[in-house]
Amino acid sequence: MPVIAIVESRADRASVHICDQLRDLVAWEAREDETRPDADGGGTYYRTDGFELRSFEALHLDLVDPAAAFSEDPDLLVFASRHSGETGPLLTAHFTGNVGPAEFGGEPNAFADAAPNALAELLDASDQYAPDRYEVGMECTHHGPTAVGCPSLFAELGSDDEQWDDPEGAEAVARAILDLRNVAPHRTDPETGRPRQLVGFGGGHYVPRFERIVRETPWAVGHIAADWGLDELDDRNAVETVVRRAFAATNADVAVVEGTKPELRDVIEELGHRVESEAWVREVADRPLSLVDAVERALGPIADGVRFGDRETEAFEVVSLPTDLVTTAESVDPDRTWDTVTAHAVAVETSNGGSRLGDRAAIPNDTDGDRTASGLPRPLVDVVAEVIRPEFDRVSVTDAGVEVVETAFEPALARELGVPDGPLFGKLASGESVTVDGHQIEPEAVHERRTTQFPC
Repeated sequence: MPVIAIVESRADRASVHICDQLRDLVAWEAREDETRPDADGGGTYYRTDGFELRSFEALHLDLVDPAAAFSEDPDLLVFASRHSGETGPLLTAHFTGNVGPAEFGGEPNAFADAAPNALAELLDASDQYAPDRYEVGMECTHHGPTAVGCPSLFAELGSDDEQWDDPEGAEAVARAILDLRNVAPHRTDPETGRPRQLVGFGGGHYVPRFERIVRETPWAVGHIAADWGLDELDDRNAVETVVRRAFAATNADVAVVEGTKPELRDVIEELGHRVESEAWVREVADRPLSLVDAVERALGPIADGVRFGDRETEAFEVVSLPTDLVTTAESVDPDRTWDTVTAHAVAVETSNGGSRLGDRAAIPNDTDGDRTASGLPRPLVDVVAEVIRPEFDRVSVTDAGVEVVETAFEPALARELGVPDGPLFGKLASGESVTVDGHQIEPEAVHERRTTQFPC
């Protein structure tokens, strides 16, 4: 079974209270380690299924390689800690490292290995156990230690003396930590094994954008370099060092950057990583990353308006959509048209800020036996034709496309009968009769049947 190491700091009374709750909530086996000083994790320590808890004299941020104190190599290390600030009752979590100088432990421009999946799961558990008066949140990367020895995170009780001594708050943190049993530190794409987690750059100490990603998408977030840390980097070499180390310690190849920061974006891309938006993360969601790559190669970047459909297969081809037919259908029912086309597509191009279908779509190769003359899947053409059917007298689907017949108002016929341009045109077009110079004109007299072909 994977082992999670829990670090108690006797210099941090919130940490002591959290660990007291841990010792009370489950049965532990007390053991002795005479090979290490009591101040450095030795002496009495505790084991239970999936966890080992050791106590240290120093504050967490001053520890160096605490993972080495444990009886076997941990898969994850959790610092049970206090949170300080003017933020009221708050359960929070974050990773450790320094963007710029090391004012509070660790080394400058260095990062401990993050555990993005574990942090996401910890937030979910904290939501479940937090007393009603507590908020739950996450923070940017800040303070030491930077050398831990395995992926780690801080699980914190805050934000001042009242909460640090609050048994309900301490119990909530303890229960959330226990829910990490068997949780992997990292989140990966099950099809490719590639990381489904990212590095964040920009923003403040508290990180609403990155917390949204963690809470609302299948992606996890590792190290987050806030603006106040990035502002401390005074040359390009320092920026490159921070970017390289943040990606390595997160185990990621995608970044989301808050704000413009063109020079930072250049560095990230020059180092071989991707800069994407929150919208990209949401659109990709939990789709296989190999499929995402294939779609972007075939149709273009998601950032340029490519959107995924309901079909998930890399065995697809790119076809031109019948734009006149699609535009007509969108004028009838844009939402139904969108749902109709994307239900048959792997992905589509879009226009108008992503709200309308574009010119091309990626469609699965599994419809070869039923195509129109231009190669479109016949079922796709059929369902788009159904969208427009209520608006026409007749709609027919053939191998060549869609033929529609309608009875339409013809202004030229109305003028020939002496109807002046203006409101009377509108009445005739809507099926009402009008009177001009004492003569009644019926709408049938100024309508004609038209046939339109939509090649497909």
